[in-house]
Amino acid sequence: MIWTVLLLVQALLFYFILTNRSRRKTDPPLDKGLVPWLGHALEFGKDAAKFLNRMKLKHGNVFTVRAAGRYVTVLLDPHSYDTIMNDSESLDFIRHAQVLMERIFTLRLSHHQMAKAKTMMTKHFMGTNLAALNHTMSRHIQALLKAEMPPNQKDWKEKGLFDFSYSLLFNSTVYVVSVTHSLTSPVVYLFVAEEGKTAQSVRQKLWEFLAPAGLTADLGSRSWLHAYRRLLQEEGVDEETQAKAVLLQLWATQGNVGPAAFWLLGYLLTNPQALWAVKKELSWTSQVEASGTPLMDRPATTPVFDSALEETLRLTAAPFITREVVQEKTLHMADGQEYLLRKGDRVCLFPFISPQMDPEIYQEPQKFKYDRFMNKDGSVKKDFYKGGRRLKYYTMPWGAGTNGCVGKQFAINTIRQFVYMVLTNYDLELCDPNAQMPEVNASRYGFGMLQPQGDLSVRYKPRNTH
Repeated sequence: MIWTVLLLVQALLFYFILTNRSRRKTDPPLDKGLVPWLGHALEFGKDAAKFLNRMKLKHGNVFTVRAAGRYVTVLLDPHSYDTIMNDSESLDFIRHAQVLMERIFTLRLSHHQMAKAKTMMTKHFMGTNLAALNHTMSRHIQALLKAEMPPNQKDWKEKGLFDFSYSLLFNSTVYVVSVTHSLTSPVVYLFVAEEGKTAQSVRQKLWEFLAPAGLTADLGSRSWLHAYRRLLQEEGVDEETQAKAVLLQLWATQGNVGPAAFWLLGYLLTNPQALWAVKKELSWTSQVEASGTPLMDRPATTPVFDSALEETLRLTAAPFITREVVQEKTLHMADGQEYLLRKGDRVCLFPFISPQMDPEIYQEPQKFKYDRFMNKDGSVKKDFYKGGRRLKYYTMPWGAGTNGCVGKQFAINTIRQFVYMVLTNYDLELCDPNAQMPEVNASRYGFGMLQPQGDLSVRYKPRNTH
């Protein structure tokens, strides 16, 4: 027994020696933390924004931290982001994506299968395919809103705004996938909660729902999930893996739409001037909508809404952009400095800190300003500066480059249509007129849209047009 313990201790010491390292002259500043191997993992996971801001104050715009045995180089200079996003030889996106797929969805797909899926998804989220998706989504949002608030309803109905937005928009997506199914509210907790057993149980039900027998064929060959399943079948993927892969795509394309709609409506409801401006702009669309042409089916000129949405995403979209270093790379910074990225490390961009919440770029970055992305003439404001230089990337809620979100336009259209229908057809107000937006769940930094720590109570009913 004692020999086993000694061997285990020796193995651990040997592992620590192999994984421990010191900074070379060409490396970024290195911060390993106090605990061997673990490093900064706990602080990083608890509140990544707070931790990385602290590291930035200590080390500057580029530094390497140790977290659970891995070394992660963090870059926070938006002028230098292209050197990471445009390099597909030294840096690899798919490897880290595969790690997340296996961890969250217990799913394994090859590089080849993921590349083919991306090509197919890009095709289905543009042109006539996008128009068809927009039209279908518009009809289902309208139907679900009418089910939630029947036209003859006269009394106020109360609900949490996050629950209202998330469940309705996710169910709309499910209806687009299959008109023979609807999902009850516990499904939302797959994407919201992290209670382990509850999430696992719901995940299993979703896999069963998304199995071949669960997806209706009524939508025809244009359904993007049906096309994706056919692609997987052609690749020889078994049915259980197909269901997991379809769930992944459903989450990737729509999992952030509900939270985005919540934050936008919440900011509008807690900022009366912004709400008035957006309602005024949307009011002119009512006549066209009444003529039978949904907002999603035609070009929309809504600069106030677009600016309010962009501002919402600036404040609440917080994904990591992560790459695996597959061969040593020299990082050329915009300020002329150079650092070596070591093979086997990860490199991470966190646009939430800079540019999105950077006080040098945005005045009062913590404050919601609905017209921040509008010029005085109503045109889109695109000129933002850092260090006296115009920024190419002044906000990055959708990622950027070759790995940007392929469903971006569909998501924007869905949010626009949902907010339009809610604000023009229904009375929606805060239960407490003095209520403030809830704090964010700090553990969600790095995983797309932030989610609230709590909810915002609202009440609603169909608008009396008589």
